[in-house]
Amino acid sequence: MKPFSEFPVSNVFSLRYVLTDIDDTLTLSGRLPSIAFVSMEKLQEAGIAVIPITGRPAGWCDHIARMWPVNGVVGENGAFYFCYDCLSRKMTRRYWKPEKERRADRKRLVAIEKQIRKSVPASRVASDQAYREADLAIDFCEDVLPLSLSDIDRIVACFTEAGAQAKISSIHVNGWFGNYDKLIMTRLLFEEVFSKNLDAIKNQVIFAGDSPNDAPMFGFFPNSVGVANVKNFMGKMVHDPAWVTAGEGGVGFAEMVDHLIACRKLLESESPVCRNLC
Repeated sequence: MKPFSEFPVSNVFSLRYVLTDIDDTLTLSGRLPSIAFVSMEKLQEAGIAVIPITGRPAGWCDHIARMWPVNGVVGENGAFYFCYDCLSRKMTRRYWKPEKERRADRKRLVAIEKQIRKSVPASRVASDQAYREADLAIDFCEDVLPLSLSDIDRIVACFTEAGAQAKISSIHVNGWFGNYDKLIMTRLLFEEVFSKNLDAIKNQVIFAGDSPNDAPMFGFFPNSVGVANVKNFMGKMVHDPAWVTAGEGGVGFAEMVDHLIACRKLLESESPVCRNLC
């Protein structure tokens, strides 16, 4: 991973979208710092679309799509995307599976939850589970004492042995039934909302993240960025980000945005140096 401070000015010229994880990418020590929120506003003011790509639940994502300076949100690790039109006051909710299938999946996940609690007695269902529609989140460090790596591995095994997908974030193990992830639903959002083929425009996108469930995004986007705490997962991800910030969490995200905005202003200037960079 290269320091983000070395991110080329010329790469900013075609930037149109910033995709970002939330937990420990926008947040810092479990809270959303004002600099991260202001950074999202700065991006929108610069004409750059902002789209959180998160493992957080549908209930939270409804709020995020309505209240945050964003152009949409992918939630529950790709189970859906939500987009809110402020002018028409209409929310678009696009799920990977219809409601009937999600209800059936939830019954299967209840059985897995019982097995996880039996196999790892110290584990707990995530406090945001009541607001989820498609997955089961097991907390390993958000509101509980941190579990060991072997406990986390046993939780993952309980999901996979039951035929479910399982991904590790910085705070939860998320499990679900369905052949989707963050990247797959992001592709769908770009096709249906922006009328764009993500393969064709991936150089116009930056993705920022911090943990193993972001690996598909790190592997796909050339301009992938990890905030500094991504180093905690070095050697544990299929794909690492191309770039890394000096700061952790929301501080690192703000650092990334400030660099992008500064480069953009440089490119918009009329100096001969900037014209050559373009």
